[in-house]
Amino acid sequence: MKINVYIERLILDGINMGPGQGAMVKAAVQAELSRLLAEGGVESGLKSGGAFPNMPARPIQVSEDIHPNRLGQQIARTVHGSIGQSRSERGPTGKVLKD
Repeated sequence: MKINVYIERLILDGINMGPGQGAMVKAAVQAELSRLLAEGGVESGLKSGGAFPNMPARPIQVSEDIHPNRLGQQIARTVHGSIGQSRSERGPTGKVLKD
């Protein structure tokens, strides 16, 4: 299954980013979200496709000194929580039960 995720804009309010850190966050989001989707796929309602004008996500906890890679991973996990397969769609080992 091929999955395309396009995030037009990611708004990080109140986070000071140094030179090059935005690119590091972006790379970390891409890598972690790719990994999570490869392992678990998307929720069954999205298998035939779908688009969202925006996606509310649960808040994440960020410290002043968070590393951009860690921030990107947290963001990816939050996005995956909105589009990834639910636990009920996976077996006890985490493997996908239906495709």
